[in-house]
Amino acid sequence: MSGVGGGCPCPRGNSECSMEDLNGDTVGNLNQNAAKPPRDHSVMRHCSSSSWSAEPESNINIVGLKSSTEEKPDFLVVLRSGCCSDKGPKQYMEDEFICADILSECVDLREDLPSPAAFYGVFDGHGGVDAASFTRKNILKFIVEDAHFPCGIKKAVKCAFVKVDLAFRDASALDSSSGTTALIALMLGSSMLIANAGDSRAVLGKRGRAIELSKDHKPNCTSERLRIEKLGGVIYDGYLNGQLSVARALGDWHIKGSKGSKSPLSSEPELEEIVLTEEDEFLIIGCDGLWDVMSSQCAVTMVRTELMQHNDPTTCAKVLVSEALQRNTCDNLTVVVVCFSKDPPPKIEIPRSYRRRSISAEGLDLLKGVLNGR
Repeated sequence: MSGVGGGCPCPRGNSECSMEDLNGDTVGNLNQNAAKPPRDHSVMRHCSSSSWSAEPESNINIVGLKSSTEEKPDFLVVLRSGCCSDKGPKQYMEDEFICADILSECVDLREDLPSPAAFYGVFDGHGGVDAASFTRKNILKFIVEDAHFPCGIKKAVKCAFVKVDLAFRDASALDSSSGTTALIALMLGSSMLIANAGDSRAVLGKRGRAIELSKDHKPNCTSERLRIEKLGGVIYDGYLNGQLSVARALGDWHIKGSKGSKSPLSSEPELEEIVLTEEDEFLIIGCDGLWDVMSSQCAVTMVRTELMQHNDPTTCAKVLVSEALQRNTCDNLTVVVVCFSKDPPPKIEIPRSYRRRSISAEGLDLLKGVLNGR
């Protein structure tokens, strides 16, 4: 694989925004990884960019995040990012990614945005690379050109996912039966919006703790299973309709059927919006090839340790990919690490525990007697 930089996508094309719920669940490849051929580490690709505006694995895994009222809301965000991608044991590379620290260099903006404004994404393709490549090239354009952007950012992002899905179906030169998961992070000042459709994952590093900002959309997940069955879908051995290992995805029109029909395979993303504080140190977004063999807390611990040594997010992404390969992942690997400060994470000081000791009046009298030789 030739090296791929983390430059900006080149969005092309346009389509009407339809907010109809396609309810299509995205899916991964049918386990094509029974065998694990030798890995060619020369195909690893990585990138880094910046914008001025390993320890033992722990069982800690914290989902969701609410900012503490005691934390400072005026945290000055300084973005630095790095990416790494590797085809792993698979024959072909079907992942795509976006790593854009300066949003204005990637798309024409109609108005000034909070600074910094940035965009990151990981797209885990299956059944070919067409869906992942098309999504990478178009999703950011659909977001910023939406009538709701930037005031109604959540509506703009949801609409963009639907538009990309429909536009891909109508792209006659592409294989509409290919599919992709889509996980994006949109930064506007100190606000961060995560949108996810599929089983890629976004994890926040918060002073050494792992905070999961997205949910893996697996067919066996209770909420996804109920939605799938309500729409007439079935789950065989963990696969949606016996075909896909994810419950949400873009593309896969051979499963979704005709435009406008209710499908158990959904393209609608789930959103999580937070305001960053000084305790929030970095974000990891990666495809399931990473999370299949590594916990969220382990990844955060590794990245924090690396940053304290060299403060380089690109090297952190490489370390995560290399570790996943050592753990025998069966999939393509793509990892993006985004730091929120120009400085490395501070050392965590563990306060000593002090125990107050007291002595009773009787004990004190006895002690005095001993000292006085009584």
